[in-house]
Amino acid sequence: MRGNIAQLMQQAQKMQENMQRAQDELASLEVTGSAGGGMVSVTLTGTKECRKVRIDPSVLADPEMAEDLIAAAFNDASNKIDVESKSRMGAATAGMQLPPGMKMPF
Repeated sequence: MRGNIAQLMQQAQKMQENMQRAQDELASLEVTGSAGGGMVSVTLTGTKECRKVRIDPSVLADPEMAEDLIAAAFNDASNKIDVESKSRMGAATAGMQLPPGMKMPF
């Protein structure tokens, strides 16, 4: 029994190291979302910090449309980060399912 606990602790430590590495990689990741056929693009980091917004000048003629496209581009980038985060964290935890409600990164 004692050997099983030691082995389990080693696995937990390795998983924690893998998760930290994945979190560090995600923090340095940059993802671009777009809307309106590329008329608006938003670049976010893996921590969802906005780095860049590009707006085609023709969009600015209609402020409501510009607002909608900016929101859509932001949401597109945010969703891409969520997918990448889930993928990388799943690999880091070796497919172990987290309890419901427990979000990564902590």
